[in-house]
Amino acid sequence: MAKSKKISRREERKLKNRKDSSQKAKSWAKEWLHALIWALAVVLIIRAVAFAPYRIPTPSMEETLLVGDFLLVSKFHYGPRTPQSIGVPVVGLHIPNLRLPSTRLPGFRDIRRNDIAVFNYPIDEGIPSQKTNYIKRTVGMPGDTLRISDKVLYVNHQPAEVFDTFQSLYFVHPLDGLRINPEQIRELGGVLLNQRGVNRPGEAMLVFMSESVAENVNALGSVDFIQQFLRPEDENLNANSNFRFARGLGSGNPDHMPEVVVPFEGQEISLTSNNIDIYYDLIARYEGNTLEVRNNRIFINGTETDTYTVKMDYYFMMGDNRDNSEDSRAWGFVPDDHIVGRAWVTYFSLDGFVPRFSRVMRSIH
Repeated sequence: MAKSKKISRREERKLKNRKDSSQKAKSWAKEWLHALIWALAVVLIIRAVAFAPYRIPTPSMEETLLVGDFLLVSKFHYGPRTPQSIGVPVVGLHIPNLRLPSTRLPGFRDIRRNDIAVFNYPIDEGIPSQKTNYIKRTVGMPGDTLRISDKVLYVNHQPAEVFDTFQSLYFVHPLDGLRINPEQIRELGGVLLNQRGVNRPGEAMLVFMSESVAENVNALGSVDFIQQFLRPEDENLNANSNFRFARGLGSGNPDHMPEVVVPFEGQEISLTSNNIDIYYDLIARYEGNTLEVRNNRIFINGTETDTYTVKMDYYFMMGDNRDNSEDSRAWGFVPDDHIVGRAWVTYFSLDGFVPRFSRVMRSIH
C-alpha cells in the first residue's frame, strides 16, 4: 500500500508540473499575442496617419528616384486622409463600392509646386484609396496655366524650373565607321533604350540621360555628336491615345501640349464639344456626376448646360524622365482627394539584388 501511495504522489507531482508548464506556455503565448496585436495596431496607425512605404517600380522618375528605391512617404506634410472605405488594412480587402465621407486632416503645409508626391492613379476605377499608387513631380498647381513647346514646360508663361536629375532621350551619333561601346554609356550613367546595346558601326544609339551625363557622353572619343530626341509638332499621337484627356487636347504629342489651366475649387469652366474630353473624367469620374454628350449638346445629371463649377483642387503631375513617363500629359489632372503624401526619404535601395548603400536614408527633396 505504501508503495502504491508513493507512486500516486509522484504522478500527482508530475501532473501538477505539466499543468503549471501548460499554464505558463499559455500565458507566454497570450502575452506574445497581445504584444503582436498592439504592435500591428501601432504599425497600422502609423501607416494610416504618418508614414507609408513605397517602392519605385518604373524608371519614370530617374535620375531623381531609381528603380528599386524604397521610400517613406510622409502623410504628415499634407495631412492624412480620413478612411475612404471599410476593409482590412495592408491586405487590401474592402467592402466593394462603399465610400465613406472623407476629409483631409491638417498637415504641416500644403502641397507645393515641384514637390514629389505619391497619389492614387486617377484613371483606375473605384474608391481613391483602393487605387494603384503612383509617384511624380507636381509641376502644375490649381489655377496654373501650362503649356509644352519643344519639350519645354511653361508654367504661367515662364519656363519651368529644370533640375539636374531630369532625363530625356538622346540620339548618340558615333564617328564614321566607329561603334559606340554601350558599357561606356552605362558607366557614365546613361540608360540605353535598347538594353542589349547592339549597334552596327556608324549607327546611332538612343539613350536616356540627364544633361550632365549627356555632356560626358558627348566627350567620348567614339562620339561625333549627340542630339535630343524631339517629336515634330505635327506628329499627332494624341489622336490614337487610350486616354480621353490626351485626345481632348487635340493634335499633338507629349513634346507639344496646348495651353491648359489646372482646375481649382470654385472655377467655372465653359464647356464645348471641343473641350469636353479634357474635363470628362473630372466631371464624371472624380466628382461623381452623370455626363452625356448628344448632338454636340452637353447634359450633366440630365440637365443641358455649357458650364460646370469645379468642386475641388487639381494638380498636374509629370515624371522627371520626361521621355519615359506616362503622366498628366496623357491621363490628365490629379484630384486633391487622390493625394497620398510627400515622398520623404529613401530608406533602402536595390540595383537588382545588389544594395545601393549610397542611397540608404537619403532625403528625396
